[in-house]
Amino acid sequence: MTQSVTTAPTLGLRVGDLVEVLSVEEILATLDSKGELDNLPFMPEMVRFCGQRMTVHKVAHKLCDTISRSGIRKMENSVHLAGARCDGSSHGGCQTACSMYWKEAWLKRVEPGSPLPVEASRPTGRIDLPLLVENTHKAPGPDGGERFSCQATELLRAAPTCLPFRDLGQYVTDVKTGNVTVWASVKAFGVSLFNRVQDVSRQKLPQKLWFKEGLRWGFIKGQPGKKTPTAHLDLQPGELVRVRSKEAILATLNEDMLNRGMGFEIEMARYCGQTARVQARVDKCIDEKTGELLTMKSPCIILEDIVCAGVYNSSCPREFVPFWREIWLERV
Repeated sequence: MTQSVTTAPTLGLRVGDLVEVLSVEEILATLDSKGELDNLPFMPEMVRFCGQRMTVHKVAHKLCDTISRSGIRKMENSVHLAGARCDGSSHGGCQTACSMYWKEAWLKRVEPGSPLPVEASRPTGRIDLPLLVENTHKAPGPDGGERFSCQATELLRAAPTCLPFRDLGQYVTDVKTGNVTVWASVKAFGVSLFNRVQDVSRQKLPQKLWFKEGLRWGFIKGQPGKKTPTAHLDLQPGELVRVRSKEAILATLNEDMLNRGMGFEIEMARYCGQTARVQARVDKCIDEKTGELLTMKSPCIILEDIVCAGVYNSSCPREFVPFWREIWLERV
């Protein structure tokens, strides 16, 4: 095993580029004893893509920190591939469906139309490779409970450097890589600047001088001291639903923007009033902070083609899949 240091030249990938995932053996040769490259785990769920030709969906040069809420962090030499989301099969059946990170060292660029290798390595199912499987777990928690390790739980190590909003290079990279358009990048900077001004105003100015109550762009606010309500629609995959209005959803949240422990993010408010089909009911997810597999008392909903687009979050390319309480939805 290597010492997990990227030495190969970068591929300079852009959105839409065609790549081939290296064989399992080639990728294993890049990993350290923890099954990682540059502190990023290569997970068993990724093995099924080895040998396949895939398209770059986003260049993962940055990401949003959903663990410590430190903001945007810098990632090196990584991309997201179209259709490559984690199925949780080696992580207790986690249903978060994260878009997996692929180091450029695990890929090679190919020209469209070029013939496939004669002996392409294309596993059709999961391969239980000891190194990868062993490192899907952390040490047990204080109560002796099982804890998992995955790319999501290790992102602070894989992306240790914070990227301030005033670093204009990130917005240029967003455009050069094809992640977003010029106009979308300009808007992302404008929103980040506005949010910074709002944060400072709340810290430095008396409340009567706050604009829009000092709220960040999107202007959502829960209800202080409110016991949050619930609803049981028993929604099933394939059903058509409409996301309720922003006002109706805000009425279900407490002052921490939570409904029975589940957060409603500003990005989710962009979908209010839109219709979508139910993709899945979710009752298991890994806590990114602890690695514990959480089982929800009340299942939540994933909607087809609804992801966090990063519009209000510096064009983060992570495309996290939002979880929806049934009380935030209505049948159509």
